[in-house]
Amino acid sequence: MTAARDEGVALSQPLTQLRGVAARQAERLARLGLRTVMDLLFHLPLRYEDRTRLVPIGGLQPGQEALVRGHVDIAEVAPGRRRRLLCRISDGTGALTLVFFHFHPSQLKRLRQGVCLACYGEARRGAVGLEMVHPEHTIVASVEPADDETAQGLTPVYPSTEGLHQASLRGWIEQALLMAERGLHDVLQPHLDSDPLQPSLLQALKLVHAPPANVDREALIAGMHPAVQRLVLEELLAHHLSLRKLRLDARRGARAPVLRGTGRLVERFMARLDFSLTGAQQRVDGEVAADMASVAPMLRLVQGDVGSGKTVIAALAALRAVESGLQAAVMAPTELLAEQHFRNFRDWLAPLGIDVAWLSGKLKASVRREMLARVGDGRSGVVVGTHALFQEQVEFHRLGLVVVDEQHRFGVHQRLALREKGHSETAQPHQLIMTATPIPRTLAMTAYADLDVSVIDELPPGRTPVKTVAIPDTRRGDVVEAVAKACAEGRQAYWVCTLIEESDALQAQAAEDTAALLAEALPTLRVGLVHGRMKSADKESVMADFAAGDIKLLVATTVIEVGVNVPNASLMIIENPERLGLAQLHQLRGRVGRGSTASSCVLLYHPPLSETAQKRLGVLRRTGDGFEIARQDLEIRGPGELLGTRQTGAWALRVTDLVRDAALLPRVHAMADILLKREPLVAEALIRRWVGEAQRYGRV
Repeated sequence: MTAARDEGVALSQPLTQLRGVAARQAERLARLGLRTVMDLLFHLPLRYEDRTRLVPIGGLQPGQEALVRGHVDIAEVAPGRRRRLLCRISDGTGALTLVFFHFHPSQLKRLRQGVCLACYGEARRGAVGLEMVHPEHTIVASVEPADDETAQGLTPVYPSTEGLHQASLRGWIEQALLMAERGLHDVLQPHLDSDPLQPSLLQALKLVHAPPANVDREALIAGMHPAVQRLVLEELLAHHLSLRKLRLDARRGARAPVLRGTGRLVERFMARLDFSLTGAQQRVDGEVAADMASVAPMLRLVQGDVGSGKTVIAALAALRAVESGLQAAVMAPTELLAEQHFRNFRDWLAPLGIDVAWLSGKLKASVRREMLARVGDGRSGVVVGTHALFQEQVEFHRLGLVVVDEQHRFGVHQRLALREKGHSETAQPHQLIMTATPIPRTLAMTAYADLDVSVIDELPPGRTPVKTVAIPDTRRGDVVEAVAKACAEGRQAYWVCTLIEESDALQAQAAEDTAALLAEALPTLRVGLVHGRMKSADKESVMADFAAGDIKLLVATTVIEVGVNVPNASLMIIENPERLGLAQLHQLRGRVGRGSTASSCVLLYHPPLSETAQKRLGVLRRTGDGFEIARQDLEIRGPGELLGTRQTGAWALRVTDLVRDAALLPRVHAMADILLKREPLVAEALIRRWVGEAQRYGRV
């Protein structure tokens, strides 16, 4: 078991021990999270290039990546606003221009007339024929290559950073593979089914880093080669084990208060509702109630499509906490959603005699002091707010339940920081996580292995399907007319502005400009405006007027994505939808279709659309099923985007494709059960190898 604990001295050495890795290169490698020889060994290729075949320059096609050879006819520096080194080469079948925007004077001297170059890059149309921009190139003896001068197999291309060249990475990884022959421990091999075709870990790494000439290229590129699948199995298992360990660590020795409640407040609350819970809501509420009645801390994720009624589940959980003499904290990622939750909880719970406090970063100092006092002495049974809830100054009297909405918008460490607010030597609060971004089952089983998952898979009766159309912005006038017609018939509309830039100021400016233009085009309508830079009181006032029907057209940024409920609004216009992901578009569309009137969503795009954008908008037109949309979003954008974790590195899968490799998940879960019970050191070794530092994102 020493092998499981220690991968070998050689592989744990810093990268400066490799030939050619000086301090500067080590700093650059560290930007990629590569610090040891082992890290480099598991730095897997993004894709492969075929340099096994020499292509005549005359046969090159625009967009083709190819290996070519030719003699230098002329090389010169072209003057202009941006200096370029231009090098013309030919091979007797045609000519090609090499373009270098970044170059040294010595490079011009090397590329003298008559020198023969081997170049690899993408051919594209230039000012005078085909060109390659910054191709990889070396000086060679002749246009006709010797037997050992072309690649014997596919050439890997690795994730890199500024200042790190692919040739250097390949050379260092070649050294790492030689060291692995002596020091890599295949801790998983004894636990795999005996299969003569199943490669060992070292064999898999060698093939993936240096595919031989006879490799099944289609299988390798598609990720279905046995060597790739061997690595996928390890990576999936490591990530799954990491999350399972987090769950075990969180629950080991931890106790939570038993929150059964008396049932009196719940009964009064249910009697006041003007609707009945759906069967799915009743089932999920039962699962939450059972968790809260246990001494084991609840860690439950509630998934539900737009409008499925998750907030009611959260309110029932909060009531059980209050009935048991403890407090509940409800946290949302944006001011607007937090305000919407505050209004809902206040309107529902205040008539029951429960004080609901509001905390955000924009409160006046005097109001904030009053709220903190009410939370601290226990007068407020329920506290609603943004991330301001986990700031140092916030002290709870007795926190028994933490509800986090749209948890993928927060870092995991932020969610756990709020939990720590109620942690004591004897108990920690229960946690209820909610999301209106449905996660496909394959992803949920893998990404949320530290949580129990409940699904509200039924919409309340009376919800009308939303008809979705995509229209180019050249027909903006027709869309404005449709808004005027809908509002003349007594209905209301949203007009959502989006920008590529993640800037509140620019988003606000775009919304303000659009609101002014629409007010001018529709002088008989009252046009409202909401964006993230407005004061809370102003936003609340505008939203109240829109809910009351006084404002007919609401121009907004994507701050209205979740939490806004105006049943009379039946028309949604989303500008530049090609700039948003499917999940966010589905959330925005969910603001309409909440009443009995037929509703429509207009995707006002700017042509021409990319192939990916066409796919996304096509999915949205075809279906209103949030889980199907999430599955398609996973295929198009990948798990990091869908989970909102890409910026943290918490879900950096190197070789796994969760759509392609979903069939491995049952095997992964079964193996995880065995390793956690019988081989904890093997589990630790796998986590350390594949997850490494990223595991810290699961802890405060």
